[in-house]
Amino acid sequence: MQSMTGYGRKQCQRDGREMTVEVKTVNHRFLDIAFRMPRSLGFLEDPVRKALSARMRRGHVDVTVAYRNTRTDARTVSVDAALLCAYRDAFDRIRSTVEIEAGLSLSDYARLPDVLVVSEQEEDRDAVVALLEETLGFACDEAIAMRTREGKALRDDMLAKLAGIEASAAEIAERAPLVVRAYQEKLQSRLAELLETNVDPQRLAQEVALFADRCAIDEELVRLASHIEQMRAAFGETDGVGRRLDFLIQELNREINTIGSKASDLTITSRVVDVKGLIEKLREQAQNIE
Repeated sequence: MQSMTGYGRKQCQRDGREMTVEVKTVNHRFLDIAFRMPRSLGFLEDPVRKALSARMRRGHVDVTVAYRNTRTDARTVSVDAALLCAYRDAFDRIRSTVEIEAGLSLSDYARLPDVLVVSEQEEDRDAVVALLEETLGFACDEAIAMRTREGKALRDDMLAKLAGIEASAAEIAERAPLVVRAYQEKLQSRLAELLETNVDPQRLAQEVALFADRCAIDEELVRLASHIEQMRAAFGETDGVGRRLDFLIQELNREINTIGSKASDLTITSRVVDVKGLIEKLREQAQNIE
């Protein structure tokens, strides 16, 4: 089980090319990839998407790519001969006009604007993609290792909260029969006061049966226990864990709300409040699970 929070960075060099890739991931409902790279490397977006989609299911991923080509054939310098001749002719006219004898040196001409033109050679895309795949692979390894560590910490904490829910559910299950018994005793005493005579056992039994039916929570407790076991099983899965946990937590909340609506006992109500607090914490943590 992995969280959706991770970070990885790697720098690789090959054949005079240097690339640095950073991968940062945070929680998101879907896999959302954002790029920060030179516009000249726009052709790398598709390989990056394919590589990340193969290794991640959910999360917002920021990918930053820095690239430098230090090969001797990476750039060429050319001379704009026409512009250079135009500069020379202009300087000759100036010299003849104001009678200046001193001329310009070669280095002076080279420093004139746009005389020397530096051109970037077209990149070998296959070589750059191969370097990207290597660098991105290492950066992803680091990010996923961090996501895995975070996932284990989340799993351990969520298991502890599930144990707390089970403990409260056990108290509720133990208390539920006593609620019916207490209601029977209270009703019998109240009717006896009102009627000032013996209470009809059949009438009393009917009223108690109706009350027991209204506040019966056995089915909800069984389903609650089932959802807890399914969550424990989900922690061992490797695909779609976050979405499955989202659904199960929603079902946990549904069952405990039903129990709370049926409860007519302060002890049960108190345990229900405790469980709802734990479920809310589970919900927050599940938002960061892939």
